Amino acid sequence: MSKPTAADAELVLRLYEIRRDPELRKARQWLISEFKATTWEEVEAQYLTGSEPDRFFRMVTSYWEMLAAMVNRGVLNEDIYFDTTGEHVVVWNKIKAIVPGARAKIRPTYLWNLEQMVRRHLAWRESTYPTAEAVIEAGSQLSRKGPKPPKPLKIKKAKKRSR
Repeated sequence: MSKPTAADAELVLRLYEIRRDPELRKARQWLISEFKATTWEEVEAQYLTGSEPDRFFRMVTSYWEMLAAMVNRGVLNEDIYFDTTGEHVVVWNKIKAIVPGARAKIRPTYLWNLEQMVRRHLAWRESTYPTAEAVIEAGSQLSRKGPKPPKPLKIKKAKKRSR
């Protein structure tokens, strides 16, 4: 993957801004804390009813599928994206059980982009963790050869003044 650009950073910030939208924030919270379906049939019966949960379900899944398509197609550098978020992995884990049924009833590619991005993100974590661990242990934020963090300041206790 190519080096992240300023445009990648701007897009990550813009996507974060969108995630802060009050409705999307409410929908994301709902999906993570209240969505309980484990089959597509349950989704159809309980959530695809024109209700607020229906809207929330569609809003969250379409947001992450759209974002995943951008990462998968190289519109957004995956390294900078994977470095800065992981909520899509939580969302995928919450809904992955319903995907086979949805693919059978709706289309074979339902949430395919999200699934592929999550798989790559998990592999990315596995491949980068040893380096990150070594960097952290070496005390550098950027590289093993980078500067050591400053030593903590030793603060001398002030002498008590006599009155």
